[in-house]
Formats: sequence, C-alpha cells, structure tokens
Amino acid sequence: MQIVDSQIHLWENARMSPQHRQIPTYNVDDALKEMAEAGVDAAVIHPPSTLGEAPNVQAVEAVKAHPDKFCILGNFDLQAPNREEIVRNWQQRPGMLGFRFTFNQPHQASWWSDGSLDWFWAACGREKLPVGLMAGGHMADLSRIAERHPGLKLHIDHHGRGGSGGSGKDDAAFANLGEMLALAKYPNVAVKLSGAPSYSSEPYPYRNIHKYIRQIFDAFGPQRCFWGTDITRMPCSYRQCVTMFTEELPWLQGRDKELVMGDAICDWLGWKRPA
Repeated sequence: MQIVDSQIHLWENARMSPQHRQIPTYNVDDALKEMAEAGVDAAVIHPPSTLGEAPNVQAVEAVKAHPDKFCILGNFDLQAPNREEIVRNWQQRPGMLGFRFTFNQPHQASWWSDGSLDWFWAACGREKLPVGLMAGGHMADLSRIAERHPGLKLHIDHHGRGGSGGSGKDDAAFANLGEMLALAKYPNVAVKLSGAPSYSSEPYPYRNIHKYIRQIFDAFGPQRCFWGTDITRMPCSYRQCVTMFTEELPWLQGRDKELVMGDAICDWLGWKRPA
C-alpha cells in the first residue's frame, strides 16, 4: 500500500503562520527524513501562498530531485496581467499538477462570490487542472462553482474545517459539517482528510472525532477522500498521523484503505508516480 500525504508545506528563510512550527526553514531534506521515519512514500507539496513565488521554485526543485516523492499544487497572482497564459502553461513546470489557494487575505474574501474568478474556474476546467481550496465557511459558494463548472475538479482542505465552516476543536470544529456533506452530490468535489489530530483536544488516537471522519467517508466515498497531515502544525508524530487512519479506524479496510491512504489522491491529481 502506498501512503501519500495530500498536504505538506516547504519553506526557506520565512515565517509561517502561528499554527505551524516557528522555524525559519522546513526543506525537502527535513520532509524526506520525517516521511521515511513515518513510512510515508510520497507527498503533495503546497507552497504557502502568502510567501510569494519562492516556495513554488523550492517545490519545483524538490520534484526535480525526487520525482517519485513529490508533486505540487502551486499558486500564483490571480490578478497578474498574463494570468490566462500562466494557467495555460502551468503544467510545463515540473511537478505542477494543479493549484491550491486559501483566499485568507482581506481583499480576497469577495472572490468566492463576486465573479472575479469565473475566468479561473473556466480555465482550470479547460486545462484539466484540479484546484484545492480552504473552503470552510464558503460551502454555498463552492457549491455554485462546482455546479457551474462540472468539468473542474475541486477538493476541500482539512475536512472542510476553518473559517465559519468550523473552528475550535472536538464537536465545535464540526458543527457545520452538514453543509460540506451536501457537496458530496457533485462528483467533481472531493475532500482532504488532512490535519485530523489538530481538531481534537483528546490524546491520540483522537477517538472523539472518528465519527466525523466516518461521516465524510460515507458521503464522499474512498475515491474522493484523501488522507493527509499538514505535518508542520500537527500536535503528534508523523507516524501517529498515519496510524490514526491505518490502525485506529476499524471500518477503513482493504481497497478502501489503499484509496484513502494514497491511491485516490494520485488518481484525482493524475499523478503517475515514477517507479
């Protein structure tokens, strides 16, 4: 069974948000060391969008050096004059299989609903580029986007938590889960089961949130649920992030487990990992 982390960050000489490890650099060597210790075979790099182009470059260099270990969901300035050209040529950059955006800056809040990104959704659908989004609190907006662009693959970060879609821990973090589960009716919408340990105040294996993971799995199915960590903000070891799913969820077995733990994210992104 291949184990593929659906989200990690790399950065150099930068300051990450307070939820992450407050260290100046987390590079490819750091990631590979932790992945090896945890039994993680590969990972999808998400260059932090608040840090500009440098993390994209860093991610591309990681892919060049380790094409069997990494692919990328990158980002760019969506207001750039040549933005349509950037999307059209995106996959010419090594490892770039799609995009990931958080829209966590004040001037970006309106982008969910004001139509200013209609060109982007259409372009990504046309170019077959999946888009990952921090969509907590914006499920109605995401529903409209998914319905208008059925050929566009959209996946929701971190169980759909964050924003007004669920904050805090334990039951409070999943208070509005129903809004996300309603999006399972769209075959072009998937969910990253990433960052699970951070949503529980209990110790490992965080049993009080297992029921919510099961609800997401039942709604979206194993082909649209992607295990992941966002490891640099997890409250436990990388290995525990793995075993929480591989050993502590008795209902996740066989082919379903293989899909959730790695095969499904590779299929969704079209990542054909080199042997």
